[in-house]
Amino acid sequence: MMSKVQLLDFLKEIKEQIDAHIFNFLPSEHEHPEVHQFYQMMLDYPLRAGKGLRPAICLLICEAFGGNPRKAINTAAALELLQNWALIHDDIEDGSDLRRGEPCLHRKYGIPIAINVGDGLHCKMWEMLNRNADLLGYELAFEIASEFAQLSNSIVEGQHIELSWVENNRWDLTESDYSTMCIKKTASYTCITPCRLGALIAQAPQNELDLFVDIGKNLGVAFQIQDDVLNLVGEERLYGKEIGGDISEGKRTLILIHLLNACSEGEANRVIEIMGQRREDKHPDEIQEVLALMKHYESIQYAQQHAKALAQKAYARFNEAFSHLPASQAKDIFLDLIHFVIEREY
Repeated sequence: MMSKVQLLDFLKEIKEQIDAHIFNFLPSEHEHPEVHQFYQMMLDYPLRAGKGLRPAICLLICEAFGGNPRKAINTAAALELLQNWALIHDDIEDGSDLRRGEPCLHRKYGIPIAINVGDGLHCKMWEMLNRNADLLGYELAFEIASEFAQLSNSIVEGQHIELSWVENNRWDLTESDYSTMCIKKTASYTCITPCRLGALIAQAPQNELDLFVDIGKNLGVAFQIQDDVLNLVGEERLYGKEIGGDISEGKRTLILIHLLNACSEGEANRVIEIMGQRREDKHPDEIQEVLALMKHYESIQYAQQHAKALAQKAYARFNEAFSHLPASQAKDIFLDLIHFVIEREY
């Protein structure tokens, strides 16, 4: 088993390879000054420090299934481009301030320009996928593009669910509601699809690709829960986003759902009153008030335990489903990443 330092070094190495592939692909100069500026803005989020978890999973699964990870380079890079355009739009929709330790793109350049930059990266994602025709052949390239189309649909559906909860002032949510949203939004592009794509490129049979749905659901929801936890108790320097931002944004998390079910009626009404305010109307003391209740009712601990249980399910299911795969470094590292998902600090 890799140490945490070794695993972080591995992720850093993969991220550098993917970044080099992306920066060699994305345009950076143009004779028209406005287009040149647009190209520079498209490089902004990709240049920021990130985990590179999704492309790493794609490459690892490809190798674990006997494929050549070099054949997955365009697909892994496209996953990273997807992550970047989705984050730009997500930050706008959530009214976030920080992303990866820097002001969000819309805070730097305004909402209309940031939306257009996100659209630009979205276009480049599909252009990157087109390169698979030469690398993998048209049939496999089309299958990969189809996976991305299904993934894109799932992401926006999950995002709509979450945005609708805020828009409609919904507080009567269950853990099942939260899980459904996470599976559509986070699990689909963090775990399920990267795993399926890696296995697909390695020419794994369809029934084995489908096994990653349950594995990815559990791992993806665990990933999102840990993200929610870090938003409340992480270090801003490591986490890269504002601590307590989910409370400011009125996000419905497993932590919040547990709190509303555990606290008194009066406390629940007070939490809803605070959470229901617009971000700019919330006082820092009110954010701390909600956070204090979450700690008092051990809602954060509850979420951490739930994430750990889900990760353990994913670990056990992978070992059960793919016991026939030969022992390999790629297989071992992927299993280490399952632990990393709930132990990470950023």
